[in-house]
Amino acid sequence: MKIDKESDSEDEVDQFIWDFMNDPVEAQIEAQIRAQIESQHIGMSTPNQRFHRRYIERGREGARDRLMSDYFSENPVYNDFQFRRRYRMKRHLFLKIVQTLSEWSPYFVQRSDAFGKVGFSPLHKCTVAMRMLAYGTPADLWDENLRIAESTVIECMNTFCRGIIECFGPTYLRKPTTEDIQRLLHIGEARGFPGMLGSVDCMHWQWRNCPVAWKGQYTRGDQCGPTVMLEAVASHDLWIWHAFFGVAGSNNDINVLNRSPLFTDVVQGRAPEVHFTVNGHEYNMGYYLADGIYPEWATFVKTIHLPQCGKDKLFAEHQEGARKDVERAFGVLQARFAILRSPARMWQVRSLAEIIYACIILHNMIVEDERDSFRVRYDDNYEHEYHESSSSAPLLGYGHGPIHGFTRALEIQEDIRDRDMHRRLKADLIEHIFQRFGGGQA
Repeated sequence: MKIDKESDSEDEVDQFIWDFMNDPVEAQIEAQIRAQIESQHIGMSTPNQRFHRRYIERGREGARDRLMSDYFSENPVYNDFQFRRRYRMKRHLFLKIVQTLSEWSPYFVQRSDAFGKVGFSPLHKCTVAMRMLAYGTPADLWDENLRIAESTVIECMNTFCRGIIECFGPTYLRKPTTEDIQRLLHIGEARGFPGMLGSVDCMHWQWRNCPVAWKGQYTRGDQCGPTVMLEAVASHDLWIWHAFFGVAGSNNDINVLNRSPLFTDVVQGRAPEVHFTVNGHEYNMGYYLADGIYPEWATFVKTIHLPQCGKDKLFAEHQEGARKDVERAFGVLQARFAILRSPARMWQVRSLAEIIYACIILHNMIVEDERDSFRVRYDDNYEHEYHESSSSAPLLGYGHGPIHGFTRALEIQEDIRDRDMHRRLKADLIEHIFQRFGGGQA
């Protein structure tokens, strides 16, 4: 009897399992779970990837056609004034840049992908890069109008900046040649400063995405955040002749000067010679106008704080007025390229350097192109041809090879830092400006 009861209980369990497995409700639930699992795996390229990348059909062909009809057709929608305002330069100069970059790299040549889909045109890529530099907006802002994704916009801007530096840097951010120095000396003489080569100063660019580990060295006590410094020399026409970028914002102008290659060519004997006469005394080294923080070197002329007599007041007035050239250059540079006015969003100093050097080169190109459209003060009908074969210094990677005549280099270094020469030159300039602009009244 016991065996019969055990066999009956086993039969009941088997029957229960069989009924459970054949239950239509359970089968439906199992089918739904299996369908959900399969739907999650559809479109996945790798087993570890959870979400597939969503493709967006932006309609780049329509954006390209609108761009051509708006700015680059025979009868564009927007006139030359609106083009100059939005591109920061005239149309022919922008087309020259596009053509040069197309020859420089295949990245700016319109190509097709493996499916035969036509990519962006060079006008399209250069336009979005210029809009980023000119307006300083987030990268995804231009997706709605120009139909370019955020990552592609950043890539276009970085490649555009590198192309500008490599193609136009040796010409538009060169050291002054012999012809350039003669013109600068002529302008300086007309303004009352014989031997002046320009004005020097530093500018801070706030770095928003500075790595946390670096914020201490890029932040100074009187600043609201980390910054990177730019040292520049500018002339009266706002042309920037020297640019040195990348020093941490915790430094001041003197620390930047100690690391700057401003006088490298002078020390190595590669700079053109400068000769001028002030108040009957001859000098053989040009100088820059600077503010009060710079040291008393023979290559700097500073103002007089709290001038007492008429000569000192007249000299301070003219020196401070002429030194504003570099301040004006910084202001125009930031007004043209708002990306330098807004906190930088890049993560590396190298990327920031490429952006700021490209903006300076574009600034100089615009100055050269539009120089004849406004009257330059103190020109005095100076005419001197500029030869394309003249030597120019490279933009980046200044050479530090062997210096022949090391003793002579040390002597030049001592002449640059000569304080007695600085005081003698300053006294001669005070007397020269008073005799020329003071009318002989003390």
